[in-house]
Amino acid sequence: MSGMPPMVRLEGLVKTRSQSESVFELRVPSFEVGPGRMVAVIGESGCGKSTLLDILALVMEPTMVTRFEVVTGPSIPPVDAAALWANGDEAALAALRRDNFGYVLQTGGLLPFLDVRQNILLPGSLNGGRVPSERIEALAVGMGVAGCLDRMPASLSIGQRQRVAILRALAHGPRLVLADEPTAAVDKGRARSIMDDMHRLARDESVAVVVVTHDVDLVMDRADLTYTFDLEHESDSVTRSVCRPVTGGMP
Repeated sequence: MSGMPPMVRLEGLVKTRSQSESVFELRVPSFEVGPGRMVAVIGESGCGKSTLLDILALVMEPTMVTRFEVVTGPSIPPVDAAALWANGDEAALAALRRDNFGYVLQTGGLLPFLDVRQNILLPGSLNGGRVPSERIEALAVGMGVAGCLDRMPASLSIGQRQRVAILRALAHGPRLVLADEPTAAVDKGRARSIMDDMHRLARDESVAVVVVTHDVDLVMDRADLTYTFDLEHESDSVTRSVCRPVTGGMP
């Protein structure tokens, strides 16, 4: 994937949030993720992981950002997401999310009244497209859930549900997959296996994957790049969190 531009690039991001008399400020000097790579965002609760993920998902507007670009395809000029936010173009932001992003939630988020195959097909249907059955079958084999496609979510193990959620996020061919603590509900062994699956699929599908986790061990030797946060308490009421790439080993 060398030579290909990042699918998402952030520079000079600031997000300020206030609650009562407390102020939290997230600063991201630079952040990027390229095709075929898995980027891990690690940190304890309250450091800004979910805030950063919401901004990457285009569901939370930055307070300030110098550069926010999303590449939607080869030889296509980057979309200026910062300009879309500045212009209040919600329709364009929604279309960008719908057509190019996939999501994996902590609990899988499968709809209980649809079988596994219908759950997997749902994002493609919402996009107005059709996911070929051959692609579903191939991804299901790769994820080890080929025998689960006609079952209901309630009959699956927690690990199987998470694998189906990953498959659903990939089925419609997104450029970027965002995963929020995707292994929070499974044991350590299954968590490692799921993280390995996500890294492998990033390479095989040439998608950019961003995984938010608090577990350093899970991303060690798996993530291509890792970001973490430095917390600075300016006063009792003001907390600043600075996102930085990890170099020279895990924190």
